[in-house]
Amino acid sequence: MLEFSLPLRLQLSLVIVVGTALLNYHAWTYLGVYGAIAIFWAGLLRVRIPNLGKLLGTELIFLSLVALPLGWERASFLLVRSLVCLLTMNSFLLTLPPHSFGIALKSLPLPAPLKENLLLAGQYLEILLAEVTRMQRSAQLRGINGAAGWLRYTSAAMIGTLYLRSLDRAERVYAAMVARGYNGQLPIDSTFTSKERGVLLAACAIALCITISSYI
Repeated sequence: MLEFSLPLRLQLSLVIVVGTALLNYHAWTYLGVYGAIAIFWAGLLRVRIPNLGKLLGTELIFLSLVALPLGWERASFLLVRSLVCLLTMNSFLLTLPPHSFGIALKSLPLPAPLKENLLLAGQYLEILLAEVTRMQRSAQLRGINGAAGWLRYTSAAMIGTLYLRSLDRAERVYAAMVARGYNGQLPIDSTFTSKERGVLLAACAIALCITISSYI
């Protein structure tokens, strides 16, 4: 993995996500550019494809239930745009060292309550992935093999169970954090070097040009 600091990796991921989210509706060409950037970013971070695929598949099932009632034309763009955003952020989250998400969050110029919510969201994604892995192992023990069988097992019977299990486990994790003295903040500071600032500014400039061009 390249020697990007955790704060820089987080902010570069957010640049891609925000730029993609602000694209003009039906700007497929520019969405394709961001998609290529997201794939390149995932390659730089060397994310494990099986874990990424499991997480993306589960998240897209939930998103499709929300987007498809909007109509196929609108839903297709929204789903692809969401896929690019999820690919970027999941690549970042899945390559984080253990218990380091809070360190990356310290660099963001955001209110403390919002940082706390982001930290808990990151912890929840990790729990969600663990539950998906457990469900897949359970399905294999029941003789459900292959991608098609796993997809049927998940979409037809286990979406609600996955949500309840992950939510219950997330509550237990948060209670354990509070019991160990967590108060929404971490006593850690993170700063950028001049080179990292230059990289971040260049990324912001590129993203700004791509997003603005989608409106021209």
